[in-house]
Amino acid sequence: MMNYYETDPEFMKILEHFTCEEVVKEPGQELPEDTRYLAILAVLLGCQGLDVYKAMLPKALEGSLSPVMVKEVVYQAVDYLGIGRVLPFLTATNEILTAQGISLPLPPQGTTTLENRLEKGANAQAEIFGEQMKEAWKAGHINRWLAANCFGDYYTRGGLDLKQRELITFCFLAAQGGCEPQLTAHARGNMKLGNDKDFLIRVVSQCLPYIGYPRSLNAISCVNKAAEA
Repeated sequence: MMNYYETDPEFMKILEHFTCEEVVKEPGQELPEDTRYLAILAVLLGCQGLDVYKAMLPKALEGSLSPVMVKEVVYQAVDYLGIGRVLPFLTATNEILTAQGISLPLPPQGTTTLENRLEKGANAQAEIFGEQMKEAWKAGHINRWLAANCFGDYYTRGGLDLKQRELITFCFLAAQGGCEPQLTAHARGNMKLGNDKDFLIRVVSQCLPYIGYPRSLNAISCVNKAAEA
């Protein structure tokens, strides 16, 4: 791996000060370590920052995230980014976990069956977005897939609670850009679960070095719009 401290020392000094000192310690914008790492890993998936993800994952594992939590972030990303973009991150995650002596596969986290995944997924949607979502799957086959696959297969799994899953979804959407209607909807979903406006702005603030100013400002705009609604 290239040593950027040798090739780009001025840049690295600026980057490290901003990312590791200024952002992390900004008064009123701090996050608990586990939440910060969940958000950062999710936005790195969203913006396709594979090299930075590889550098950040060992720090997250040393800090406060368990291997199961990390795997759940990667698995859920498939619904929002597609397997085409997520597979390299799954490969990297497996390589890093294996190098650390962690045996794979990890303990199963699934809680649904093919028979009840639709019902359980619709219930999860209703808990996040309101009771009307229990019938939303009837609008068409993609709505049915959304309820059964996205929410039934993934949101119901162990490893992360519902608030954490909505948080990482918000991060996937904010980081990839171009998903502002969905980002606003999931900002509202986060707020309904207790991840309020102040919390989401802190999340965006801590992720800004990894996704840049335009997508961060767009995300804050969506948070404000959701709060107004």
